Amino acid sequence: METLKAYNIDGLVVIGGDGSIKASYELYKEYGLPIINVPASIDNDIFGTDYTIGFDTAVNTALEAIDKIRDTATSHERVFVVEVMGRNNGFIALDVGLTGGAEAIIIPEIPFNLDAVVQKIRYGQQRGKSSFIIIVAEGAAKGEEVAEYLSKRINIDVRVSLLGHMQRGGSPTALSRELACKLGARAAQLLHEGKEALVTGIISDKIVETPTEEVVRRKKKIDVTAYKLANMLAT
Repeated sequence: METLKAYNIDGLVVIGGDGSIKASYELYKEYGLPIINVPASIDNDIFGTDYTIGFDTAVNTALEAIDKIRDTATSHERVFVVEVMGRNNGFIALDVGLTGGAEAIIIPEIPFNLDAVVQKIRYGQQRGKSSFIIIVAEGAAKGEEVAEYLSKRINIDVRVSLLGHMQRGGSPTALSRELACKLGARAAQLLHEGKEALVTGIISDKIVETPTEEVVRRKKKIDVTAYKLANMLAT
């Protein structure tokens, strides 16, 4: 705060994820400094917005890798367990699994049963499928452990691929860039209007603002409908 005063800064736009929003809210509560937050996180776990800046980029980066992994899985008739990022949530895993046609998705928010995954693979084999992709959010299970469990119960080669921090890099997608432009511009406008302690976001393609106190207090929920759809399409 002393540094901000030294440079005559009377307001902040804080760009970041859950930790940045919580920290800036403490700064606001203690010193009354006007702060507007712009949600930027590959995890997409911020309440009050459908998407965070960077989420779409991370999903597309992971999806590109999984498309290549599926080529190998198909040609060598294997099961690939692909672990994606998502320490406390399964937003990336769900979007990647749905759009990548995964046969199973394992995320922290929904209880999973590996025996059910085994049965799904066996059922697929009976229908003539020879390769399978299992998406695992890092916060739900370890890819190596899932692969070890499956390999002991099915008669097909199982391999593991950990995508890791590659999901945090790369060239931003058009959607991530557009979202950054719109949310950043709105944040600056809100400060100019004398507003404070708000988080910008986008809901149903509309730019919105949510009180920071509410964003800090509430937890964003996974889209259960999308999860069910992914399971239905994988059957």
